[in-house]
Amino acid sequence: MSSPQDLVLASANAGKIAELQEMLGGLGIRIVPQTELNIPDIEETGLSFVENAILKARNAATLSNLPAIADDSGLEVDYLQGEPGIYSARFAGERAGDSANKEKLLKLMTDVPAQQRTARYQTVIVYMRHGNDPTPIICQGTWEGRIATESRGDQGFGYDPIFFVTETNCHAAELDKVTKNRLSHRGKAIANLLMQLQAP
Repeated sequence: MSSPQDLVLASANAGKIAELQEMLGGLGIRIVPQTELNIPDIEETGLSFVENAILKARNAATLSNLPAIADDSGLEVDYLQGEPGIYSARFAGERAGDSANKEKLLKLMTDVPAQQRTARYQTVIVYMRHGNDPTPIICQGTWEGRIATESRGDQGFGYDPIFFVTETNCHAAELDKVTKNRLSHRGKAIANLLMQLQAP
């Protein structure tokens, strides 16, 4: 039997699972990835990060009968009018991995001058008390930066090796976990969620 402190994480992304487990660990909540409960991914048919996060959280909460948390995030590149956006994980194709996605983005940004390489990570985190929760907690976070011209660093995941963080003068994949969790879009959204979960 699951304890009341169990919270299902609606993700199969190992990087997201590790980051969220680390950030939520202090609450005395045990994060259970949905894969442990054999909950399948739901098709992300939403047209926004909010819609997709709600779809994923509701699916996990309904099938597990437990509270669930879901994150939908991506990279918005101004030069590409917001792409890859909600399609960040499958930018180079439905089964594309991080490497192919990064390569496609770098190729599209070839010869684009530094001042036009602005971009940001966006995340929306949804906490759903149960599958029929009419008022889920929705938290959003943004991390400003720009697209680098080459990959650097071996920390993080996704587009981190090509995401240049101006405030630290390095790539996101070069940051230690503590610094990244403090600055990142996901870190900001989780901090907001923790505040709301701990509110009386």
